[in-house]
Amino acid sequence: MQEGPHTVVIVDDHALFAQGLALLLESRAGDTFRVAGSATAGEEAVALVGRNRADIAVVDLALPPLGGVETIRRIKAAYPATKVLALSGTEDLDLAAAALRAGADGYLAKSADPAVLVAPLLSLLAGVKVVRGELLDALLASADRTADGVLDTLSERDVELWRLLARGLETSEIARPMLVSERTAKRMIASLLHKLGAANRIEAAALAGRAGLLDDRRP
Repeated sequence: MQEGPHTVVIVDDHALFAQGLALLLESRAGDTFRVAGSATAGEEAVALVGRNRADIAVVDLALPPLGGVETIRRIKAAYPATKVLALSGTEDLDLAAAALRAGADGYLAKSADPAVLVAPLLSLLAGVKVVRGELLDALLASADRTADGVLDTLSERDVELWRLLARGLETSEIARPMLVSERTAKRMIASLLHKLGAANRIEAAALAGRAGLLDDRRP
């Protein structure tokens, strides 16, 4: 991790909150962080990050009209090296999960003590994901329930495909035991990911582990 100051931008439709956060960072950690600018709409966020070569973007998830999740997705697509901390005024698990799937490197409630924000931002820069312990526990519990529930909706062929996918096999290696062409296997995999609500193969593999599909004792 490079030496500071690290460039931070804030994307929040509440201008007073953005100003307060900027003042807090500059007063408590001005030698570590430099707040380069802010935006009140998600549509401005990508340009703001690029213009300032931001190391970190702090994004409110309640941004109208684009939404914080889509804003995060666009920032990470354009500038994958920029760390994103998602902030929310609620403890909505679905929203938290969506933000993390979109590429957020951390998630905190706006009710969190602003005075302790410096440490999470430093953790992001060091490559560490930041999620409060109790929220992480809730997300994992929710994922466990989701994995079990999804199993009931899948066909035996879907489950077989899920097992193969979770073992890290390439598409060509999956096609052979499924007795289909590689092109058909690609379509089947895309369909399965959609059914699972998984953004990629890694998420699908994690869900398979929680559902016990990689346990040989499970039928």
